Amino acid sequence: MSSKEAFIPVFDTLRAVLQPFEGRLIVTQNTSEGYSLNTPYSETYRKDVFAGAVQNKKNYVSFYLMPVYMYPYLLEGMSAGLRKRMQGKSCLNFTKIDEPLQAELTALTRRAFDRFAQEKLA
Repeated sequence: MSSKEAFIPVFDTLRAVLQPFEGRLIVTQNTSEGYSLNTPYSETYRKDVFAGAVQNKKNYVSFYLMPVYMYPYLLEGMSAGLRKRMQGKSCLNFTKIDEPLQAELTALTRRAFDRFAQEKLA
Protein backbone atom coordinates (compact mmCIF):
# COMPACT_ATOMS: atom_id res chain seq x y z
CA MET A 1 0.00 0.00 0.00
CA SER A 2 1.40 3.40 -0.98
CA SER A 3 1.49 6.25 1.50
CA LYS A 4 -1.24 8.04 -0.47
CA GLU A 5 -3.48 5.00 -0.17
CA ALA A 6 -2.92 4.99 3.59
CA PHE A 7 -4.28 8.54 3.77
CA ILE A 8 -7.55 7.80 1.93
CA PRO A 9 -9.60 7.71 5.18
CA VAL A 10 -8.13 11.08 6.23
CA PHE A 11 -8.80 12.51 2.75
CA ASP A 12 -12.40 11.24 2.83
CA THR A 13 -12.98 12.71 6.30
CA LEU A 14 -11.62 16.11 5.28
CA ARG A 15 -13.55 16.11 1.99
CA ALA A 16 -16.71 15.46 4.02
CA VAL A 17 -16.02 18.70 5.94
CA LEU A 18 -16.23 20.67 2.67
CA GLN A 19 -18.99 18.76 0.88
CA PRO A 20 -21.94 20.41 2.68
CA PHE A 21 -21.01 23.66 0.92
CA GLU A 22 -21.36 22.27 -2.61
CA GLY A 23 -24.72 24.05 -2.93
CA ARG A 24 -23.16 27.45 -2.21
CA LEU A 25 -19.84 26.86 -3.97
CA ILE A 26 -18.69 25.22 -7.19
CA VAL A 27 -16.84 21.90 -7.25
CA THR A 28 -13.81 22.34 -9.52
CA GLN A 29 -12.12 19.02 -8.73
CA ASN A 30 -13.44 15.79 -7.28
CA THR A 31 -10.95 12.93 -7.66
CA SER A 32 -9.08 10.58 -5.33
CA GLU A 33 -6.16 13.05 -5.47
CA GLY A 34 -8.04 16.24 -4.74
CA TYR A 35 -11.31 17.97 -4.03
CA SER A 36 -11.65 21.71 -4.61
CA LEU A 37 -14.31 24.42 -4.29
CA ASN A 38 -14.50 27.88 -5.81
CA THR A 39 -17.00 30.66 -5.29
CA PRO A 40 -19.38 31.63 -8.06
CA TYR A 41 -18.26 34.58 -10.19
CA SER A 42 -17.59 37.62 -8.01
CA GLU A 43 -18.22 41.13 -9.30
CA THR A 44 -15.76 42.41 -6.69
CA TYR A 45 -12.88 40.25 -7.90
CA ARG A 46 -14.15 39.85 -11.49
CA LYS A 47 -13.59 36.11 -11.35
CA ASP A 48 -14.44 33.10 -9.26
CA VAL A 49 -12.41 32.82 -6.05
CA PHE A 50 -10.67 29.74 -4.67
CA ALA A 51 -12.55 28.80 -1.50
CA GLY A 52 -11.09 25.55 -0.19
CA ALA A 53 -9.65 22.17 -1.07
CA VAL A 54 -8.36 18.85 0.14
CA GLN A 55 -5.31 17.28 -1.51
CA ASN A 56 -3.95 13.80 -0.91
CA LYS A 57 -0.17 14.21 -0.92
CA LYS A 58 2.67 11.74 -0.41
CA ASN A 59 3.25 12.35 3.32
CA TYR A 60 -0.01 13.98 4.48
CA VAL A 61 -3.39 15.33 3.43
CA SER A 62 -3.66 19.10 3.03
CA PHE A 63 -6.81 21.04 3.87
CA TYR A 64 -7.01 24.55 2.39
CA LEU A 65 -9.47 27.14 3.68
CA MET A 66 -9.08 30.46 1.89
CA PRO A 67 -11.42 32.55 4.07
CA VAL A 68 -8.99 32.26 7.00
CA TYR A 69 -6.32 33.85 4.80
CA MET A 70 -8.63 36.72 3.92
CA TYR A 71 -10.10 37.05 7.44
CA PRO A 72 -7.42 35.86 9.91
CA TYR A 73 -9.56 36.72 12.93
CA LEU A 74 -11.47 33.50 12.12
CA LEU A 75 -8.52 31.61 13.63
CA GLU A 76 -8.93 33.26 17.05
CA GLY A 77 -9.60 30.64 19.69
CA MET A 78 -8.20 27.78 17.60
CA SER A 79 -7.02 24.88 19.75
CA ALA A 80 -3.33 24.08 20.02
CA GLY A 81 -4.04 20.69 18.44
CA LEU A 82 -5.44 22.24 15.28
CA ARG A 83 -2.98 25.14 15.23
CA LYS A 84 0.03 22.77 15.18
CA ARG A 85 -1.26 21.44 11.84
CA MET A 86 -1.13 24.92 10.25
CA GLN A 87 1.26 25.23 7.31
CA GLY A 88 1.23 28.82 6.18
CA LYS A 89 -1.83 31.02 6.59
CA SER A 90 -4.62 28.90 5.15
CA CYS A 91 -3.36 25.30 4.97
CA LEU A 92 -3.55 22.54 7.55
CA ASN A 93 -1.76 19.21 7.10
CA PHE A 94 -3.03 15.94 8.56
CA THR A 95 -1.74 12.38 8.74
CA LYS A 96 -4.72 11.45 10.94
CA ILE A 97 -7.74 13.25 12.32
CA ASP A 98 -9.78 12.48 15.41
CA GLU A 99 -13.36 13.45 16.33
CA PRO A 100 -12.51 16.60 18.34
CA LEU A 101 -10.27 17.99 15.57
CA GLN A 102 -12.84 17.11 12.93
CA ALA A 103 -15.57 18.88 14.92
CA GLU A 104 -13.40 21.97 15.40
CA LEU A 105 -12.41 22.04 11.73
CA THR A 106 -16.05 21.62 10.70
CA ALA A 107 -17.09 24.57 12.89
CA LEU A 108 -14.21 26.70 11.56
CA THR A 109 -15.17 25.84 7.98
CA ARG A 110 -18.79 26.78 8.62
CA ARG A 111 -17.75 30.15 10.12
CA ALA A 112 -15.35 30.74 7.24
CA PHE A 113 -17.92 30.15 4.51
CA ASP A 114 -20.54 32.15 6.44
CA ARG A 115 -18.03 35.01 6.36
CA PHE A 116 -17.65 34.51 2.60
CA ALA A 117 -21.45 34.70 2.34
CA GLN A 118 -21.41 38.12 4.06
CA GLU A 119 -19.22 39.30 1.17
CA LYS A 120 -21.60 37.61 -1.30
CA LEU A 121 -18.89 35.10 -2.21
CA ALA A 122 -20.73 31.96 -1.10
